[in-house]
Amino acid sequence: MFSFLCKKILPVRNFVGDSTTGLYFLQIQSPFLKPLSSKSSTNEQHSFTVSYLISSCGLSPESALSASNKVQFETPERADSVLTLFKNHGFTESQISKLIRKRPDLLLYIPEKTLLPKLEFLCSIGVSSLDLAKILSSEPSILTRSLESHIIPSFNFLKSIVHVDQKVASAFRRTTRIFLQDIQKHVAPNIKLLQELGVPESNISLLITHLTSAVALNHARFIKIVKEVKELGFNPMKSMFVLAIEMLSGSKKSTRERKFEIYRRWGWSEDEILSGFRRQPQIIGLSDEKIMKGMDFFVNKMGRESAVVARTPKILLLSLEKRIIPRCSVIQALIFKGLIQKDFNIGTVLMPTEKYFLERYVTKYLEEVPQLLNVYQGKMDILELGFRSEEIGGMKQL
Repeated sequence: MFSFLCKKILPVRNFVGDSTTGLYFLQIQSPFLKPLSSKSSTNEQHSFTVSYLISSCGLSPESALSASNKVQFETPERADSVLTLFKNHGFTESQISKLIRKRPDLLLYIPEKTLLPKLEFLCSIGVSSLDLAKILSSEPSILTRSLESHIIPSFNFLKSIVHVDQKVASAFRRTTRIFLQDIQKHVAPNIKLLQELGVPESNISLLITHLTSAVALNHARFIKIVKEVKELGFNPMKSMFVLAIEMLSGSKKSTRERKFEIYRRWGWSEDEILSGFRRQPQIIGLSDEKIMKGMDFFVNKMGRESAVVARTPKILLLSLEKRIIPRCSVIQALIFKGLIQKDFNIGTVLMPTEKYFLERYVTKYLEEVPQLLNVYQGKMDILELGFRSEEIGGMKQL
């Protein structure tokens, strides 16, 4: 018969984690516990762990073997209770498998004592069960942090800046990194620097809730990025200042220069590149392909000057298939019909909401062009509207 030892899930290495897991008790000498001394017992323990990870956690044999080097146990009770907890909180089998593959040591935790309180707290601040399962299966390390000494203090600090639980939850959904770090050592100094520069609280809140990865940077690197953003001429009082911080924090200088070179090839001057970047820092985050396709469309299909795009760079961020082509097809049809002028402002066509666009450019002209909605929805080509070649003239078909 198994001894009391065999009825407990045992780590085979020193476990470093949340002091509330109860595992530190297993690391000290106890008259109730006996070390596994025989080679056969160790092999049986290893074999059981591998088998459990495959059959109950859905790991591949290779992943199970790798995970068994980090955690081993002989009986399933503790691990079963951990899996049940995750299932009861909406984790799918594939998410549980992914979570355990990343952090097999979680199977050693006492779920009601260490895991459940963290799940309940994160749900209480506005993280949905669906989001929680998705986030933690990708980054389960947050579950190894102490609730009382790490997670809650991090939450309280962030809430002191953004004031609303949901905004802290938004930051957590974007990156768990902000909860994994020592917030007083990294995040707090970064926020203090922004405050000293006069960055408005609303923009700091924007950085925390929507551009979260930047504010969680190492402080020394954060200082360098802020300095570069200032040298590029961004105003600390404007929201583009924190957006530029985010973009520079997520890209290498060589990558940014490659993007700028693409814009140069399309005819942007150095002043236009700098001006375009100041107007919309995200233009350096676009893929090379998206930049090329966007510029080709506006310059070669729509006949716009490259400088026009430089003055309204945000249009490059829009979806070519879902927004730009459908709207420009409508505009092209209206031009062919002589209902609007050819020299329209492309920004006023592409940037407004769909409701405004439909009312201003589709519904308004349905009597003159009954098929206009079909053109907008991509169900009809403008050539099917019955235009003669001389009516289309030199304009290119989209």
